[in-house]
Amino acid sequence: MTPAAAKPSRTLQRLAAQLRGSVGKAIADFNMIAAGDRVMVCLSGGKDSYTLLDMLLSMQRSAPLHFELLAVNLDQKQPGFPADVLPRYLEAAGVPYHIIEQDTYSVVKRVVPEGRTMCGLCSRLRRGALYRFARAAGVTKIALGHHRDDIVETLFLNLFFGGRLKAMAPKLLSDDGAHIVIRPLAYVAESDIARYARGRAFPLIPCKLCGSQDNLQRRAVKKMLAEWESNFPGRTASIFSALRNVETAQLADPRHFDFAGLDLKQRLTDELTCDTALA
Repeated sequence: MTPAAAKPSRTLQRLAAQLRGSVGKAIADFNMIAAGDRVMVCLSGGKDSYTLLDMLLSMQRSAPLHFELLAVNLDQKQPGFPADVLPRYLEAAGVPYHIIEQDTYSVVKRVVPEGRTMCGLCSRLRRGALYRFARAAGVTKIALGHHRDDIVETLFLNLFFGGRLKAMAPKLLSDDGAHIVIRPLAYVAESDIARYARGRAFPLIPCKLCGSQDNLQRRAVKKMLAEWESNFPGRTASIFSALRNVETAQLADPRHFDFAGLDLKQRLTDELTCDTALA
């Protein structure tokens, strides 16, 4: 089904408007896109990246500022990868695009022991390929399709398995300082993306062509959050809200709060109180 194959239903129109509102708010809150930006939309063929592209195309049509979009897919040469699907879809949509061809699949299969998940190394190789292309193509922003649930899941993965209070930033500077990465779907729930993708009948490409197993830790966290959400609707949204309302003085990291300086602050307050009383 091409992007303009059928008129969307009222329900889908309302959902699209809701998603556009959430994406627009995230872009504004984190100053994700500026006039003149050349935004590279990383398109995997999954529901999240298709939705991301749809939303940014909508923003491009209605935004008061001009910015460019370039859809980019990395063909990693997994056996069975349907290389014609994304070009056909993007050409029908009239979206500028580029396909990077790099056989990272063979590298991962050679390096990762049989039975181990390949996702970690695959992700690093994929990121490197995309960053190199972004630099060569004059890209100013790299847009990824991570949504609110991805961010919350990452928080708990780091908390449970890494001993760190860390999630995914809606906007960040890459480690080498060369790229600004943005996540315009940061405020969007995965369930809404799934509904939208079904309504739009995107030609989805499965993410398990490589034969890799799911990350068991992430699967466990996803199951935990799903159970919480079932028993306590709105909990995921509440956890995400907490990430936007951080009280560093109530945590325990001296790198981010001057605990040592509290003694001096108390002494200065006492002195000021004393001087005021004497006056």
